[in-house]
Amino acid sequence: MKLVKVYVTLKTSVLDAQGEAIKSAIQTMGYDHVSQVSMGKYFELLFDDYSQLDQDVDAICDELLTNPNIETYRYEIVEEK
Repeated sequence: MKLVKVYVTLKTSVLDAQGEAIKSAIQTMGYDHVSQVSMGKYFELLFDDYSQLDQDVDAICDELLTNPNIETYRYEIVEEK
């Protein structure tokens, strides 16, 4: 089995309002050295058949897990024991 960890974030051209709100709260707590916070989503997909793993992950991300107009994704494949 293969575990795929998918990380979804906003494109750099899109304002991350939640990230900005979190950054403001962090700085209010006295952590002035934090200059940027990015909000995102994280998914884990477990595959039994991975003959087309890359194509399947790309299709799932493009069609369901992300909004390709404003989000981007990256993933890593982990060997499941």
